[in-house]
Amino acid sequence: MTLTSPHLGSSTGWTDARLLYALEEVVEKELNRHLKVTKDWMPHEYVPWSDARNFPGFFEDGEAWDPAQSKVTEIGKIALVVNLLTEDNLPSYHHEIASLFGRDGAWGTWVHRWTAEEGRHGIVMRDYLLASRAVDPDKLEQFRMAHMSEGFESDNRHSMLHSVAYVAFQELATRISHRNTGHQSGDPVCDRMLSRIATDENLHMVFYRNLLGAAFEIAPDLTMQAVRDVVVNFRMPGHGMPGFERAAAQMAIGEIYNMRIHHDDVLQPVLRFLKVLQIEGLGPEGLQAQEELGLYMNGLDSEASKFDEKLAARKARMAARAAG
Repeated sequence: MTLTSPHLGSSTGWTDARLLYALEEVVEKELNRHLKVTKDWMPHEYVPWSDARNFPGFFEDGEAWDPAQSKVTEIGKIALVVNLLTEDNLPSYHHEIASLFGRDGAWGTWVHRWTAEEGRHGIVMRDYLLASRAVDPDKLEQFRMAHMSEGFESDNRHSMLHSVAYVAFQELATRISHRNTGHQSGDPVCDRMLSRIATDENLHMVFYRNLLGAAFEIAPDLTMQAVRDVVVNFRMPGHGMPGFERAAAQMAIGEIYNMRIHHDDVLQPVLRFLKVLQIEGLGPEGLQAQEELGLYMNGLDSEASKFDEKLAARKARMAARAAG
């Protein structure tokens, strides 16, 4: 590694600039690994173009959208719109990570490559939704304009380490959300498309997770504090979109993304892989952050269990009504 700290457990001496320099070789290694394992794919090959027809407007033969035209389940529609609007703010995400990580060297190459790969996701999802008439196209565009006009600013834009920690979890969260949406969409074409997107998101998670692991090696106290802050205050990037709270509640009940999934399938895998709660040799600040992180995870698990019980009771009531 290019640079090491004379006091690994100390929070002093590290700046974003020094950390960027220290992690440059790791970024180059992870970038090269990523380019070897990733596979280019064509968004247009995943879209059911034969289902498409003109919308009214400039075309005399245009057919107005109707909810009955969609093959997608109601929960699938809700999640698809949330997932697409999240992808739509890519310009803001690019601006943020380019400002934090820079546009030169291995960092810059990764920033641009990541942006290019993420761009495919918005392209293929919108084309699918329009060709398959899964959602109201006018409302979708109105939501896009409202969401993008607000822009996006991450809670972690103040710190490079916080940003790396955040995306390590957020990329996995996005993968899980896409994967579960596909499974519950009711359309095999949609499921196949979202499975392909989820593969990209998983590779992005691996890049950031490994980078976070390297940060623990050179600045364990600061990295532990960053992980603690990110986990405790985690919010999905789509939280500012119109109607997000209601959509998120519906997605939770629909088992696309909820507290149990967040704990078991997003936070735990990253923490377990990096052995975050088992790291030794921390200074006072790092040790306190580690303890607080452990307490938070225990509390989240308890809250998730309460949610599980409520969800199971809800399912039982619905089954009883259906049987009666």
